[in-house]
Amino acid sequence: MRKSAMKKPSIKTNLPGPKAKEVLRCDNKYISPSYTRPYPLVIEKGKGVWVTDVDGNTFLDFSAGIGVVASGHSHPVVAKAAKEQLDKFFHMSGADFYYVHQAKLAEKLAEIVPGAKNKKVLFGNSGTEAVECAMKLARYHTRRPRYIAFTGAFHGRTFGALSLTASKSIQRKYFAPLLPGVTHVPYAYCYRCPVHLDYPSCDLACVKYIDEVVFKKLVPPEEVAAIFVEPIQGEGGYIVPPRRFLPTLRQLCNKYGILLVDDEIQAGMGRTGRMFAIEHFNTKADIYCIAKGIASGLPLGACVARAGIMDWQPGAHASTFGGNPVSCAAALETIQLLEHGLIENAAAVGKVAIERLKDMARKYEFMGDVRGKGLMIGIELVADQAHKEPVGDRRNAVVYEAFKQGLLLLGAGQSVLRLIPPLVVSEPEMQVGIDIVESALKKIFRVT
Repeated sequence: MRKSAMKKPSIKTNLPGPKAKEVLRCDNKYISPSYTRPYPLVIEKGKGVWVTDVDGNTFLDFSAGIGVVASGHSHPVVAKAAKEQLDKFFHMSGADFYYVHQAKLAEKLAEIVPGAKNKKVLFGNSGTEAVECAMKLARYHTRRPRYIAFTGAFHGRTFGALSLTASKSIQRKYFAPLLPGVTHVPYAYCYRCPVHLDYPSCDLACVKYIDEVVFKKLVPPEEVAAIFVEPIQGEGGYIVPPRRFLPTLRQLCNKYGILLVDDEIQAGMGRTGRMFAIEHFNTKADIYCIAKGIASGLPLGACVARAGIMDWQPGAHASTFGGNPVSCAAALETIQLLEHGLIENAAAVGKVAIERLKDMARKYEFMGDVRGKGLMIGIELVADQAHKEPVGDRRNAVVYEAFKQGLLLLGAGQSVLRLIPPLVVSEPEMQVGIDIVESALKKIFRVT
């Protein structure tokens, strides 16, 4: 029997199509203009790594709802669990009452989050809420008022989380004063080293800067409650630090009794080919912030810490909707899918993708750096590889051109394309997506 052809995107109308235009008119009239929409996609349905818009155009999705739909769109196992819970009850507030799925999910997170199993969990609705919880918990436990965070970091948009965020100035513009006591330090962005050194001869000058400059001249270390870090920076540009960065940061925290908070919101839940990205660096944190892929698209966030750290009293912190039973049911099934194949698939398909993209970078001067782990992949676009000048406008043009060709992408940092498909993506689907990436790059950079 003849093998069927590989499925490809199908664009049947001009984009946006006529039905999409009607939605866009309504959206433009009633929705806050603060949202950033890189292209006019109006989705009607999704299945796996494919989405269809209201005009019947079919797209290959390499955005995954900003890294959220780990098990793909509308995974039948996750959908079944959510529907079964919906038939029982929607909500009773896990902050005031008990229910089975919340307790089981907390037990599962205590098992899979790196470190000993004597952990406790506070559930929220989002990554930002997980970060807010970690900020409050760190202060409560240590009785210290200050935090350290990194330039390029994205930890959320509420006032506390935004005070840690240092990804784009527009996210902070006109919102000052933010939470006092936050000091930002350079991240280990080796492609664009902030102190103009080379790894490993730099001897991790970015970490030494905290100890030798910040703690000696700006901030007494005994006043620092926690250092917040993304094991791989997300919005900052999909920056993978060198192997010794996180272990050395851990040592610094140990030296001064500072808590290390690991923000796994974008990098966690199997995306990097490990359940949590910090596992690539053989390091453990004190507090973990988890969200996005945990429930395959239903709203859920979790702050996980050792029981000895999560020692606050009843009433100190809670969330009305946090740990919703429907979201918890979806999360339990999502974790099962991750453990039984999706993490391995992310590692395997991601390795193939990175190898091909690095081959492309040897051909194209505008591909300055290809980096990532698993299915968390960044392509830093530049004017040329020698000078590394960012080309944000061209990056945005590539994202839009890919959309026109049926591929959904997002940008990150100044000039990075990010590839974050659902973890169910197959190798042939990945190759189709990279074909479109290459086609869009060649068109925007005028390669003949």
